[in-house]
Amino acid sequence: MSNVFYRSSKPYPVAVRGEGVFLYDAEGRRFLDGSSGALVANVGHGRREVAGRMAEQAARLPFVHGSQFSSDVLEDYAGRLAHFAGLPDFRFWAVSGGSEATESALKLARQYHVERGESGRFKVVTRVPSYHGASLGSLAASGMGARRELYTPLMRPEAWPKLPRPDPARNGAEDAGALRDLLEREGPETVAAFMAEPVVGASDAALAPALGYYERVREICDEYGVLFIADEVMSGMGRCGAPLAVSLWSGVRPDIAVLGKGLAAGYAPLAGLLAAPRVHDAVMNGSGAFMHGFTYAGHPVSVAAGLSVLDIVEREHLPDLARERGAQLLAGVEALQARFPQLLRVRGTGLLLGAVLGDPDTGQAFGTPGVAARIGAAAMRRGLIVYPGSGAEGEGRGDHLLLGPPLSITGSEVDELLTLLAGALEDVLG
Repeated sequence: MSNVFYRSSKPYPVAVRGEGVFLYDAEGRRFLDGSSGALVANVGHGRREVAGRMAEQAARLPFVHGSQFSSDVLEDYAGRLAHFAGLPDFRFWAVSGGSEATESALKLARQYHVERGESGRFKVVTRVPSYHGASLGSLAASGMGARRELYTPLMRPEAWPKLPRPDPARNGAEDAGALRDLLEREGPETVAAFMAEPVVGASDAALAPALGYYERVREICDEYGVLFIADEVMSGMGRCGAPLAVSLWSGVRPDIAVLGKGLAAGYAPLAGLLAAPRVHDAVMNGSGAFMHGFTYAGHPVSVAAGLSVLDIVEREHLPDLARERGAQLLAGVEALQARFPQLLRVRGTGLLLGAVLGDPDTGQAFGTPGVAARIGAAAMRRGLIVYPGSGAEGEGRGDHLLLGPPLSITGSEVDELLTLLAGALEDVLG
């Protein structure tokens, strides 16, 4: 009997080793990690230099509490990260995971307005579908029914107004006008922030709005005094071909950028946010303290992992490679549409790619969900890990697949991924 409380009742293979884009289990099977776990392992598995940096830090200074000390490694990392992100004047708030990071951003947005004497601002506008994390606050902000449903009695729905998904076929600026309409309905004096994934991840398979969308969002937020939070937990750190995906929209700068996953690329729990000077200063020149915190925030060993990962990302020009390999992978999946018309839409930005599944005769989602999960299981049997999902169309409907291999993947490994994916599609779709 195992004493582990697993996420589900399915059987789990036991992973024993990772190397590059591959994982190996206890039975000797090899798996191509086509989703970087959950879009985490950006630099690949088994990087000894990262492990070495972590061991060195653990031997020298394994832990300090953020209410008592800073550390040299945290100071170094905050500066390096802010410059890499193209936000050199922003301040870094460190936490351990993406849900903690979005929770921190929500609290910071609220406190920012209170510090400025606008305590009536408490609402956070997000979109449907969207996914911002598993804590109650970040889950309330999410527009992903299946993950929220069980916990809705614990949430205050009026605090989380929702916009519909963006339509990439529309004029981006016009599409973003829905935010203005919503603010007028809600009363802009009650709204603290608008939060969005620049390129949607788990909830809607790499959906990205048209150019002009975030540029107009930025203007509307400025006009109404609303903070713009870019949730870059999945899309950031080079995955979409730029340090921050939101910058692909004419260099848009958010007020708060939320980061996770690729920060330490799976070598240690590390996430956080970058806050604009006016947000940071409103708190520090006001009450003088952010009313929030986690025990392991800024953990020196995790931050050391982040520094080493950032060294690799910059030295190997991984954002550039993400654009190059992403174009190759996207072209390959588009070619599979000719064989499998159930791939209704294929889209991607860098190495964040998605395929929307459905009935080719109607162009609509399958009536019964589960096809994506079956494809994911078939891929696993063939030695490929993908990220299946559902629910983008509500009531569990809307199957899709997400692909996001390590940014270090080679051209030949992309070809192998496509071959394995084609086999899994054949197994399920025929």
